[in-house]
Amino acid sequence: MNSERPVNLQLFPQPFTAMVSITHRITGVILFVGVAFGLYALDLALSSEQGFAAAVQLTQSPLGVFILMGLLFALMFHLVAGIKHLLLDFHMGDTYEAAQRSAIITVVVSVVLTVLIGAAIW
Repeated sequence: MNSERPVNLQLFPQPFTAMVSITHRITGVILFVGVAFGLYALDLALSSEQGFAAAVQLTQSPLGVFILMGLLFALMFHLVAGIKHLLLDFHMGDTYEAAQRSAIITVVVSVVLTVLIGAAIW
């Protein structure tokens, strides 16, 4: 085995644009897994009146609100980052400066949408 081969295992720090892109993929996985939580709550709510009361209690508990807000943020981030990637497919914002700016805008818009929708729901 050749021991003079270059080894580059520098995983962090990554550029901010790369972190936003990776987070877009992670939020997709979170949303996929979060469907199980949503289906469980829906099944519980539709099972009976007691099940509905239990589902309401579950979603209004601190853990339930934390999970729902996390899923809401994941949805908002994934949606905004998906739009950003769609615009990149049309070569809009594919310069380094535009990519930096759009990554920051993606995070800010996602947080603002999460806060606005979360405040409207709860």
